[in-house]
Amino acid sequence: MSGDAQKNVAGRPVTEVAVGVLIQPDGRYLLAQRPAGKPYEGYWEFPGGKLEAGESVEAALARELHEELGIDVKASHLWHTLEHDYPHAYVRLFFCKVTQWSGEPHGREGQAFVWQALPADVSPLLPATIPVLEWLAAEKN
Repeated sequence: MSGDAQKNVAGRPVTEVAVGVLIQPDGRYLLAQRPAGKPYEGYWEFPGGKLEAGESVEAALARELHEELGIDVKASHLWHTLEHDYPHAYVRLFFCKVTQWSGEPHGREGQAFVWQALPADVSPLLPATIPVLEWLAAEKN
């Protein structure tokens, strides 16, 4: 995939985003809070960011998680793809399970983050985060 794999859906540009679902051995997962000045500021989400032109999902994920959290991804795989139509952007989200990384996550952009167990006890959750929590819950059953 590249940043321009599909130009638009229903006349809207598609923003492709690599998203990391960091999972610890005990099943806890990491959520980050969107920083001030961004759409949905203060909402909780899985960390990640936009694919650059010609960049693979895996490369974008590794770059974004290093930039945002200061970690180096060692093992990840594409898990689910979801499209969501936000008022500010139509996004195609590539959710990747990240099961191994080096370094201790820390908010390099000043964002808060928390390790959570199901169900999430932070709010508000970014709308496209909710299906991911449902997928995680389904895997536990």
